[in-house]
Amino acid sequence: MSNSTQLSRRERQILDVLHAEESATVATVQAKIPDPPTDMAVRRLMHILEEKGHVKRLRKEGREVIYAPAQSKARAGLQALRHVLDTFFGGAVDEALAAHLTPKDAALTDEQAQRIQQLIDDAKKQGR
Repeated sequence: MSNSTQLSRRERQILDVLHAEESATVATVQAKIPDPPTDMAVRRLMHILEEKGHVKRLRKEGREVIYAPAQSKARAGLQALRHVLDTFFGGAVDEALAAHLTPKDAALTDEQAQRIQQLIDDAKKQGR
């Protein structure tokens, strides 16, 4: 699979829809992206994404093909997060967390704080 950071804006939009929906037809994708191109353009982009290894065909329903991301949502999310951390925070998780918690409207619940602390403790035990 090629690097997902080297996708065009439209390819990224299509993959975002597929991850959000888990699977979708061309018509569904077209309806969910801003300022959508023609259905033929979306079909062509789906084919390109399939060739690049980012999209797979699940099945046909009538004349429509159901597409899905080739990579799990969790794995794609980790790669996207790693990209954001590296690009905007020099790989520093603490800086990213601080940036997230800085705005006045960023509330951290007790449960979220406990979960974060548990993850930190687990990472320390594993030597990470």
